[in-house]
Amino acid sequence: MNSPALLSCLRLTLVLLLLSPSVTAQDSRREGLDVFEKHVRPLLAKHCYECHSAESSSVKGNLKLDTRTATLKGGDSGPALVAGKPDDSLLLKSVMYNNPDLQMPPKGKLSEDEIAALRHWIEIGAPDPRTGTSDQISKTTRLKQGRQHWSFQPVRPGQTPSVKNAAWTRSEIDHFILARQEQAGITPAADADRPALLRRVTLDLTGLPPTPQQLSQFVADPASDDEALAKVVDHLLASPAFGERWGRHWLDVVRYADSVGKTRNIPFPFAWRYRNYVIDSFNADKPYDRFVQEQLAGDLLPSRDVRQRSENVIATGFLALGSMDLNERDLDQFRLDRIDDQMDTLGRSMLGLTFGCARCHDHKFDPISQQDYYALAGIFASTRTLSGNRSRAGMGNTYFHPELLADIGDKAAKEAIAGRDPAQLKAATLARADEIRETLTPMVQRFKAMPDNAPGKAALKQRMAVLRRELQSLQPADAAAGTPGKSKAKQQSKQQRLEAVPFDPAGDIAMGVSEGRIEDLKLRIRGEPDLEGDVVERGLPTVLETVGMSRIQEGTSGREELAKWLTSSRNPLTGRVLVNRVWGHLFGRGLVETPDNFGVAGALPSHPELLDYLAAGFVQDDWSVKRLIRRIVLSRVYRLSTDIRPQQAAVDEGNQLYWRGNLRRLDVEAIRDSLLQTSGQLDLQRPAGAPYKAEFTGDLSRVAARGNLPADLQLSSPVRSVYLPVFRSLLFGMYTAFDFAEPDQVNGQRDVTTVPGQALFLLNNGLVAEASVRTAKQLQQQYGEDSKAQLAGAWRLILCREASVDELRMAERFVESADAEATGLALLVQALYASAEFRYTP
Repeated sequence: MNSPALLSCLRLTLVLLLLSPSVTAQDSRREGLDVFEKHVRPLLAKHCYECHSAESSSVKGNLKLDTRTATLKGGDSGPALVAGKPDDSLLLKSVMYNNPDLQMPPKGKLSEDEIAALRHWIEIGAPDPRTGTSDQISKTTRLKQGRQHWSFQPVRPGQTPSVKNAAWTRSEIDHFILARQEQAGITPAADADRPALLRRVTLDLTGLPPTPQQLSQFVADPASDDEALAKVVDHLLASPAFGERWGRHWLDVVRYADSVGKTRNIPFPFAWRYRNYVIDSFNADKPYDRFVQEQLAGDLLPSRDVRQRSENVIATGFLALGSMDLNERDLDQFRLDRIDDQMDTLGRSMLGLTFGCARCHDHKFDPISQQDYYALAGIFASTRTLSGNRSRAGMGNTYFHPELLADIGDKAAKEAIAGRDPAQLKAATLARADEIRETLTPMVQRFKAMPDNAPGKAALKQRMAVLRRELQSLQPADAAAGTPGKSKAKQQSKQQRLEAVPFDPAGDIAMGVSEGRIEDLKLRIRGEPDLEGDVVERGLPTVLETVGMSRIQEGTSGREELAKWLTSSRNPLTGRVLVNRVWGHLFGRGLVETPDNFGVAGALPSHPELLDYLAAGFVQDDWSVKRLIRRIVLSRVYRLSTDIRPQQAAVDEGNQLYWRGNLRRLDVEAIRDSLLQTSGQLDLQRPAGAPYKAEFTGDLSRVAARGNLPADLQLSSPVRSVYLPVFRSLLFGMYTAFDFAEPDQVNGQRDVTTVPGQALFLLNNGLVAEASVRTAKQLQQQYGEDSKAQLAGAWRLILCREASVDELRMAERFVESADAEATGLALLVQALYASAEFRYTP
């Protein structure tokens, strides 16, 4: 292409990139608080509070680290930290052990991961929600006071407010929104035009753009806007693409991934079964209360047939998808970490509560005590997690084994329906094996430390031998035994052995859980596995005991009771949290702006009456997600244009009152799927089985380092993005560029950034270039030699609207200036793909 054409392309691209209002990045406060609560607060409680808190018998160096104010003030040596400057922070210097006269904690250096977490926290400004003094903080956790928080109050749908301009409204939702606007003295913006509204609702409900045919039908529909939109919405809700779009939202929340991540990034070869279960559940509009119950206790629920039994077990994969450190040698530490992941995910995803904050101490803000934590933890301690892997201490050099997955075959399902549950027998066997390992570990250490002639050493050795023989009898049979190549496997290197555990990729197995060895946990002082307190009876959080709790039946884990408690119509949190998530996906911001935290440290609802109205209606409407979405998108407030009106913006610049539509950037899946669909490449068929070479079970990180990641589905694969593999720590470059959810944590709302790298990706990536060429060829085939029709068609196909006269004139000059017409059209298409208008929902 000649220089003038290149310059024209760049000018056109820059114009299109700047066609939309600037979008501010999401407030980083939520992310910073997550870092503090998940990594920093436990670290301080574990290593520092003994000597540096108000509870210390003697505060060393006059330094307290249990409040933000005290930490910034510091002690005798000065401020403990300088926000944003880790190298200038005394706190970080002391834990680095570089200065022999300044080494904290004195009992031993922190791990590298702990130091890295502390450094990262200081780098991002040391966000710290702790206010006041320790005594003041402890008072906020008192149960009586804590119960007064708005989210623990019963859902009370009030009367629909009256408004002056009732003719504007289309639903009760509009009354709640307009009433607040009228109080503030502002009026809503005009409605979006039909092309913009069609693109918005189609992307929101399916993650795909409307076709030019759908555009022309909607624009030409003689029915009223209300009726025309209702027809479109009903069609979209019935589309299989709906479940793929909204299922992905749920997968964000439950930290879905196809590998375990962390130190040994071993694949989850059967995670896809849970992913498909989620998608199918949304498409079937499975009642949300049933959806929740299946994920917590599906293996315990009655089943009408073999198919439902298998589906119920697959649903419990929710509890098995955690990111764990498989190199952890301490079995108790590994088990407690796994339970903490399950509790944290449950709390934040379904209740909007941060249970994990009470692992080491009473929750500093919410009325959740450490007793509550370990009462709930006992339920998961009594549950067998079947993820396919164990820690290094439990599996030697083998991190994956198919015997550590749930059986969903016909025989197992029939026996379970008949009351003879093989999963429970299997769980009991595996639980006994774990119990033996936990007993053996300290025995071995004691044996090694004893002198050769010590009394009792011989008896201890004999006891260890008995336990080892029993453990061997309980171990899963070697799936490779008796098969060709076993002798060859013995000659393989350690890494090859890790990659060589055989299994049937089409086998009737899945990630899930079953009942384990029933037990009540001992409270762990400061969260330390070896500092045991009193036994805590299994139970549910005391703050919500008014919901009505069923006593946990003897001999059961309590998961079924937990599932029913969660989905009780009297539970004030479950419905509110889900409704808020749905609103957030449709408007770009929830009525509660912290969707994963409804506690004291979370945001207050902007429209509490509307939130309760929607939550109550959701439960009364049989927990139907589709009907909830339909109710919201048919409201008038959903239809508003994104136009900014200076008078209104002067009163409500942040659009907290929803007087206009929010300009929302598409997530990475919608961008990629839109590229594939508009270029004619998208394959709407669901791929079968695992999203990578199923025989591989080794460490993905090591293989990736050698440039040989074993993925069958690459970024350029024509399937929908929801079916691409999600390997922790090994995300596609496009995913990281466009803010894909971190797959090792709960993500009720993704961060949204607008950075130059995103535009550069769309201008240079091979996927985008290939889509541009294919789209240009499509346009030429459809419109023949009519270049003006080709250009107008490009606007309809990619931006879902008619091009203006000026846009067509500029585009025509650009195409004519190219070396070849085909090249010019492809570059024009790529410029449209790179435009802000393509990346944002109108």
